[in-house]
Amino acid sequence: MKPKIHPEYRTITVTCSCGNTWDTRSTMGRDLHVEVCSQCHPFYTGKQKLVDTAGRVEKFRQKYARGKTAAKSASA
Repeated sequence: MKPKIHPEYRTITVTCSCGNTWDTRSTMGRDLHVEVCSQCHPFYTGKQKLVDTAGRVEKFRQKYARGKTAAKSASA
């Protein structure tokens, strides 16, 4: 590598809004604050919820379930 052209690579502390902290290395040079991490993100914690606003998911399921049964009866 060429000398004096690369930024300094330092250890920084990452802090999540849930209180979880960890050390990582970065060229940023200052501590980092994030809103979501693997300790509190719903995908990783298994607490993911399907938000059904005004029954849209159920309407979608009924629409395409009906389309499949109609197609089956028409082909039979």
